[in-house]
Amino acid sequence: MADSFTEVTSQNWFSRIGESIKGILFGIIVIPVTIVLLWWNEGRAVTTANSLKEGAAAVVHVAADKVDPANDKKLVHVTGDAKAPGPVVDADYGLSVPALRLVRTEEIYQWVENKKTEQKQKVGGCEETTTTYIYDKKWVDEPVKSSEFKKPEGHTNQGDLISGNANISAEKVTLGAFDVPEDFVKQMGSPIKRAVTDADLATLPADLKEGTKIQDGAFYIGPNPKEPKIGDVRVSFEIVKPGTFSILAAQLGDTFEPYQTKAGDAIDSIEEGTVSSEKMFKDVARANTMETRLWSFRGSLVLLVTPQTGANTIETWLVRFFGFLFMAFGFMAIMKPLSVLGSVIPFIGNIIGMGTGLISFVLAGAISFLVIAIAWIFVRPLLGIAMLALAIGAFIYTRKLAAASKPAAA
Repeated sequence: MADSFTEVTSQNWFSRIGESIKGILFGIIVIPVTIVLLWWNEGRAVTTANSLKEGAAAVVHVAADKVDPANDKKLVHVTGDAKAPGPVVDADYGLSVPALRLVRTEEIYQWVENKKTEQKQKVGGCEETTTTYIYDKKWVDEPVKSSEFKKPEGHTNQGDLISGNANISAEKVTLGAFDVPEDFVKQMGSPIKRAVTDADLATLPADLKEGTKIQDGAFYIGPNPKEPKIGDVRVSFEIVKPGTFSILAAQLGDTFEPYQTKAGDAIDSIEEGTVSSEKMFKDVARANTMETRLWSFRGSLVLLVTPQTGANTIETWLVRFFGFLFMAFGFMAIMKPLSVLGSVIPFIGNIIGMGTGLISFVLAGAISFLVIAIAWIFVRPLLGIAMLALAIGAFIYTRKLAAASKPAAA
């Protein structure tokens, strides 16, 4: 059951004015920095787009049942049955499972602190801040430092994970006549739950057997699974079974490696099932431009790009989002003194604050679209022109907002 602790602080009008003026410097610094960051990020995305275009023109389709030395170092597309002659072994838990890979997830029961802040402006420009710290017990993937809580008393955490999370590959995985490298195997397939059994409990190392139970198909290390205590640990497992996979990578003898393009990115792509190279390139290209798709090591499709030469889709979209967000905060910081000045009468301060906030987000969006449009206009003309139009529209809208706010301010 959650409990909470509330703290109330206040700040006078003169102090707020001082802080808001200091915030102008923050805005002046953060806006150009985020513009440079967005430009660099789009440069990476453009490099990926050019690399995919180069790869699509160079790919060679090969059969899985025979290795042709003539294709060495070439970008090949191959589909076949992935198999592992031996089991995947998790030595930490004495688990041996017939699969391509085994994913182990450990969680520990801990106190977790969350906070909720509410600000209230009062006549005269004073601002009262009420911060509520909420404490709850939850399963988390790593120990939480309760010493850093606002109120550690009564919320002390203890215990540690046993071995941590793991993504374990079978010792040898083949796809037809090819050997699949371990880095590729770690990205293959969509793991499914593998419930532990009494037989698995019996093979646990001696130091884990005592105190370990089975609950909902997972190991539970603690006194009573029905009443979790701080420090209890639960361990679950997922596996990827043998099956059909499609691989897009450079052939290296009888195995694979990332294909280094002249455009800059090193490409290797793995997809579950029988998938054409055209579809694999199309999926990745769409994700690289406008479609937000979050892929993880558990996803059925993963694009790997070497960190020296490119960026994966998740990173590209995260930089876009946070770049836009920080730019908006920068504009808000620059215009903050206006709302603080007006906050002598709270109602007026709130109106000004909403107006400057809206203008800040529209401006940040306009500049973000402009940067992205310029980066893409020669690679994806239609996309670049569309985003340029959005940027121009946002600038026009910002001017209208600013014009409309003048009479109100007066």
